[in-house]
Amino acid sequence: MLEGLDASALWWLSGYAAALARGAAPAAGGAAAAPLAAAAPQARLTILYGSQTGNARRIAERLAGAAEAAGLAVRVLRSGAYPQRELRQERLLVVVISTHGDGDPPDDARGFLDFLGSKRAPRLPELHYAVLALGDSSYPQFCLTGRRVDARLRELGATALQALGEADLDIDTVATPWLGRTLDLAREHLKPTPPPVANVTPLRATAAPTPAAWTRERPFAAALLANQRIVGRDSTRDVRHIELSLEGAQLDYEPGDALGVWPTNPAWLVDALLATLKLDGAQTVSHDGRSQPLREWLTRERELTRLARPLVAAQAERARSAELARLLEADQREQLARLLASRQPLDLLRAWPATWSADDLVATLRPLAPRLYSIASSRKAVGEEVHLTVGVVDYTFDGERRVGAASQCLAQLDDTAPLPVYVEPNERFRLPADPARDIIMIGPGTGVAPFRAFVQERRETGASGRNWLVFGNRHFRSEFLYQSEWQEALRTGSLDRLDLAFSRDGAKCHVQDRLREHGRELHARLAGGAYLYVCGDASRMARDVHAALVEIVAAHGGVDSERAAGQLAELAESGRYVRDVY
Repeated sequence: MLEGLDASALWWLSGYAAALARGAAPAAGGAAAAPLAAAAPQARLTILYGSQTGNARRIAERLAGAAEAAGLAVRVLRSGAYPQRELRQERLLVVVISTHGDGDPPDDARGFLDFLGSKRAPRLPELHYAVLALGDSSYPQFCLTGRRVDARLRELGATALQALGEADLDIDTVATPWLGRTLDLAREHLKPTPPPVANVTPLRATAAPTPAAWTRERPFAAALLANQRIVGRDSTRDVRHIELSLEGAQLDYEPGDALGVWPTNPAWLVDALLATLKLDGAQTVSHDGRSQPLREWLTRERELTRLARPLVAAQAERARSAELARLLEADQREQLARLLASRQPLDLLRAWPATWSADDLVATLRPLAPRLYSIASSRKAVGEEVHLTVGVVDYTFDGERRVGAASQCLAQLDDTAPLPVYVEPNERFRLPADPARDIIMIGPGTGVAPFRAFVQERRETGASGRNWLVFGNRHFRSEFLYQSEWQEALRTGSLDRLDLAFSRDGAKCHVQDRLREHGRELHARLAGGAYLYVCGDASRMARDVHAALVEIVAAHGGVDSERAAGQLAELAESGRYVRDVY
């Protein structure tokens, strides 16, 4: 009976079941029961999340679980699924929302943000709220979306329960105490519900854990099945097709989901950092109630390939560098962003020398975070396996090698040691429920990964809708990823159309150019109910593709650019234009 329900629906159902246990719903045969949303708003905590990669959803569900365990009536919803008319009646609201790219909101939160910023937004003098903003301090517009929500709720007359929380990539450092304080304040506003007399089995897991309970904190050890380079020998890039075994894990996933991978830092990079700072890797370091050798902290638990603002600030102070300190000022955001994007911690430590103790280094470096990769396979096609398409980060800076922690870990993966993994659901990025709907997939480079899963799934389920893939890369001969699979899919009908764009073969051509070239057909399919998917780089590709789509809708729909943009926004709101960008 619960099959197919998403997290929001299950949370709603758990609240409804609790109401039944308390006798709040009518007996069978009586009038239809009112949904939990109709309960007295002042007696309920509403938690909204806007999530691009799953972190905000995870934090929101964590707070909801704690609130429910404390006896509070609670519901948790994607901001894109929130009934906006109910905002006027809310009395206690928590928003957990991320910022990605250059200050962009999550795609599933755009409708809510537009409503909140519009003239339709109601005055909220009776609302108490709290906002937890998630972001990455490597970007200039750190936590901008959360700041916007917090400021707008204040403008509408709402009262903040506590100050805006701003969490960097080491989310739990800020989120854990912030959630604890928020829960305490929520309990002061709401009277916890006494446990029902009736013996009711709750829907949320109090049963013994099952093997399917693999999570970010409790990853599954997956064995390698295949590690294949899928670009030509003359390509300057390394792209890998990785196949991992999930045998025995009972770890399910759907096309569109991501696989979280816990990497380790390479030994040579750890050695270089220890040598630069003249520290002993065998020295024991105690931090957060745990003690282990410094080398172990740096290998498995600290970020060594991503530079962040807190380390720059600490280095500026230790090195007494006016140059670094200047980069931290408000008018230097773009310059700081360039530094963070182009340098790694080792580069910073060498360019501005300073003395560090082992304890201070561990305390200052960010905790190592898992990396998310779009899953490139359908369970229905590959069984107890999961496939990834990985672009390996490996380059030279100042004559020395620099790598990406996870991609290098995957590139060197062999069958001697398992890889810690977990599934990160992406409930926004889903195939249409109606298999007769057409789909249009735009995925340059490794952004094609989820569309391999989509095509496999549609083939295995016998979906009758047409499948159109637009793929781009630099070179046809050496970087046409999964070429033989797409050709076979065309032959068998799993793809009805494939359009290609290679930017460095003769005349430059990108995916957005192909879209414009075939704009009439694209617009016709959208008008006929097709779903449109985009996956890949957020910094430029996604914006260029969106601009092309606006032009296409305007040109072939007979509307101006403003109306065309509005129509695309409506498609996004309805779930027919979805993006997985990073």
